[in-house]
Order: sequence, then C-alpha cells, then structure tokens
Amino acid sequence: MRQATITRKTAETDITLSVDLDGSGAYDVKTGVGFFDHMLDQLARHSLVDLTLRAEGDLHIDDHHTVEDCGIAMGQALSRAVGDKRGIRRYGSCHLAMDDALVRAALDLSGRPFLVWNVDFPTEKIGSFDTELVREFFQALATHGGITLHVDLLHGVNSHHIAEAAFKAVARALRDALETDPRKSDAIPSTKGML
Repeated sequence: MRQATITRKTAETDITLSVDLDGSGAYDVKTGVGFFDHMLDQLARHSLVDLTLRAEGDLHIDDHHTVEDCGIAMGQALSRAVGDKRGIRRYGSCHLAMDDALVRAALDLSGRPFLVWNVDFPTEKIGSFDTELVREFFQALATHGGITLHVDLLHGVNSHHIAEAAFKAVARALRDALETDPRKSDAIPSTKGML
C-alpha cells in the first residue's frame, strides 16, 4: 500500500496530510487559503494521488507559512509513500496548455532535491493570493520529497492560468513518475541499485 500520513505542528501551522499514490485523484483539502485549495485540488486530480489535507496556519500574518508547510508535508508524504521506489518509472514530464498559458514540467524522483523555476507572473497577486507563493510551495515539495523538478513557463499572460497550468503540469509529470513500470516492476530504477 503506497500510502502515508504526515502530521506537522509548529508555532506557525498545524497540518495533517494523507496521500494514496494508487488513488483516483480524490481530494478533500482545507487550508484556509481558497486559491491554494483550488491548486491542490488540481494537483490531486491530475496526478491521481488521493489527497486529504487539513491545515490551520497563522493566516492573520499572511499565507506564506501555510503554503510552505503544506509543501513540506506533501513532499514528506510522497517520499514516505513511494518507499524505496522499487518498480516506479521515476521520470515524468508534461507540456500543459491552459488557454494562454503553456507550462513545461519535468521531474526525477531521484532523492536529490533541486528546483529550477523559470516562471514569471505578470501580477503579484491572484485575488488575495501572493503569486510568489507558487514557487515557495514547489520549492518545499521538491526539497522534502527528494525531487529534481524543472518548471518553465513557455507562454502566458494571465496569472491564474499560469499558476494552474504549473500545478497541472507538475501533477501529470508526477503521475507518470509514480506509475509502476510493468517491464521493471521489481527493480529499483537506478544503476546504483538504490535511490
């Protein structure tokens, strides 16, 4: 069973997050940050990773700690659920179009965290949500999930579309990487013998 639950409680946030890597993309997300909930719903739906998330954060300050700590918890949950990575495809990529936005995401579940982020938003906010927090989430996800992640904006003029295309592109890449390779279902996908 490729499942995991992470509980993270700090002076800034209180988070419980569960994932099922072999789910159907079901989601039940409540962070108190409406736009972020919408993005996490997209991440679950398009990765086919079931996601349950409850977060309470210091939103009276701003959304930063909540968004970043959800990324940390999600990275930790993905890492725990995938285990030794036996049988997975390991790599995934996606070019995702959403109206004016075209985003490319490529990732490697290598155990070596690294983020390359080439996404500029034309506005500082989407509603009340700071667009810089999109990068913060993916930085935390990559770092704590042991993921090498590249995200590039190829076209886009609408900040909402750009953010949503980024979440969906990463989701589709993650779906590919987490899937079992039927030709190597018992093998660690590395010449080193471990990831």
